[in-house]
Amino acid sequence: MHMPITRIGIGMDASVTPLRHGGLSLVQTTDFFYPLVDDPYMMGKIACANVLSDLFAMGVTDCDNMLMLLGISTKMTEKERDVVIPLMMRGFKDAALDANTTVTGGQTVMNPWCTIGGVATTVCQPNEFIVPDCAVVGDVLVLTKPLGTQVSVNAHQWLDQPERWNRIKLVVSEEDVRKAYQRSMDSMSRLNRTAARLMHKYNAHGATDITGFGLLGHAQNLARNQKNEVSFVIHNLPIIAKMAAVAKACGNMFHLLQGLSAETSGGLLICLPREQAAAYCKDIEKQEGYQAWIIGIVEKGNRTARIIDKPRVIEVPTKEKEGELW
Repeated sequence: MHMPITRIGIGMDASVTPLRHGGLSLVQTTDFFYPLVDDPYMMGKIACANVLSDLFAMGVTDCDNMLMLLGISTKMTEKERDVVIPLMMRGFKDAALDANTTVTGGQTVMNPWCTIGGVATTVCQPNEFIVPDCAVVGDVLVLTKPLGTQVSVNAHQWLDQPERWNRIKLVVSEEDVRKAYQRSMDSMSRLNRTAARLMHKYNAHGATDITGFGLLGHAQNLARNQKNEVSFVIHNLPIIAKMAAVAKACGNMFHLLQGLSAETSGGLLICLPREQAAAYCKDIEKQEGYQAWIIGIVEKGNRTARIIDKPRVIEVPTKEKEGELW
């Protein structure tokens, strides 16, 4: 019997193409962006984690191949280029190796701006990916990384800009900002692979990753794609420590508490059966040493998402441990 090729790949984090061969599907995603941290090696790792994240959001845990896309800035001196570019490439490659995959090709161009990103490809059986459209009333929403990466990266840049720094120094110390920056680099370079693997174990009904449109933007996108008439309500916002205060001190420049602050290589937002969610969070913490949070619920509705008026901000970590990042 000839199976019609369905339009499965629209409006999700990765494209899914049913192949002609034996029930397999091709799952692909691509992403690239401009440097946002000052360490080229970390930038490479973050870029790679960000590319892979779109596969992980679909519950795909194994990537068969990666390509790297690199734009080398024409403004760099030869010396800068010879130092920076190999470091970015090494970071990208190391993150790929962490994900048990390899970079086998790509494209390098000269460009006014430096850019880095790539392509991730997997061939899957149907049970290896989770189509993100099965949320039901009573499910809960789990988030696997804290918010606030954009705020912390910007705050770190402002350490050298007195007129910017003066606006926020009343609410944070220089040390706070440096620590938040370290935390956001650590978070952005972390793979969502364990989070994806556990989605299968705990019967997730769908997920998306939190990137450029912020928590609310991606939650709305996920809600819009549901088969059932459901809506998402978010009550809790886990945020890198002190970054909520920084965002407030900047007026409403970031829209962090409204869920619209862009994140880079953020966590997965997952719809889980209510009775499985706490076990999921416990399991991910046991395996990775990082927390996940129940941040909201799925209720009957018209496929929208919203954050309540006064969401509870969870400072991450809740208390500082001497000599430890988290």
